[in-house]
Amino acid sequence: MRISSVLLSPLYALQLASGAKSFADNPIIGSKWLNRKGLHEKRVSLAMRMAAWRRTKLETTVAPEYRRQYAANGFVKIENFLSAEDFAAVTRELAERDFERYDMKQGATVTRRAIIDDSDLESLPGFKAARNDPRLTNLLRYVSSHAGQPLLVVQVVMALPSVIAKGSTDPQTALHSDTFQPTAKAWLFLRDVEEEDGPFAYVPGSHEMTPQRIAWERRISENADAIENIYSARGSLRIMPDELGALGYGQPVKMTVKANTLIVADTHGFHARSPSYKTTTRIEIYGSLRRNPFLPFTGLHLASLPFIASGMNRLIISAMGLRGKLGLKGSPWHPAGNGKADEWSKRLDQPPAQ
Repeated sequence: MRISSVLLSPLYALQLASGAKSFADNPIIGSKWLNRKGLHEKRVSLAMRMAAWRRTKLETTVAPEYRRQYAANGFVKIENFLSAEDFAAVTRELAERDFERYDMKQGATVTRRAIIDDSDLESLPGFKAARNDPRLTNLLRYVSSHAGQPLLVVQVVMALPSVIAKGSTDPQTALHSDTFQPTAKAWLFLRDVEEEDGPFAYVPGSHEMTPQRIAWERRISENADAIENIYSARGSLRIMPDELGALGYGQPVKMTVKANTLIVADTHGFHARSPSYKTTTRIEIYGSLRRNPFLPFTGLHLASLPFIASGMNRLIISAMGLRGKLGLKGSPWHPAGNGKADEWSKRLDQPPAQ
């Protein structure tokens, strides 16, 4: 073991009680010996039980129909989410407003986030109505099992055709689980998403741990040092479609939807961005919520404090930038200046972010 690992061993041990997931970056989480004794399996099982318990404390905030959808599929789908008036306002604001933008390039795909914090909302009544809709907030909280403050931004996904971008693989197009714990993401699609638009795809029911799934994860953890895929090594496990049946799951379902459709999904389940065979621009209001999986309560998170929640998006971007300046792992997000959210990104002509 390296000297640095020995010196940092107390920190690595403390991370066992957190959402830390990387086999590659934490020698305890990635220990073959400990995982053969059941470490990863026990962390997964405990996280799932804690999430189910916390969710019972939040179920009164979510309609029974949506709870049934989540239990059956791992995602909730709501068509015509916003009123016609509010959706028209969002569409108008999107066309007219210049946003503060940040880009992340993966393969031949650029994901852009246009920042919207509380200070922006008074001049964006459509986005204010969408962001403050309690159904969106409560679904993110219920699915994640945490009553925290979700991250909400405008997100644009700009991709070159997969047939052109060979050799520039977008890692999000591989079926994967984000992490070992339940975690929530939401997409309120602002335009129609067709088959060739790189739709979100999800394996129904894969938010639940089957005996075959837990055995599969255990086998991976027991050989963590042999994981070749960098994302799997960091705890975001990849899977091939032909492996799903052996884990007790069916095939992924593509979310080809009309504009103004909301999808809230537990991205512990297997999901992906479908490959596209034409130049695409997908645009949505994107939300996410993930907290420590082992907490015995649903709230009391720093991000819910008013002075943090009101400007959380910019605080996150600033914190990522500070990490880079301190010589730590830098942010994959790069400033793209102010402008229209869906203005085609010039970053597609640049090398992928490392």
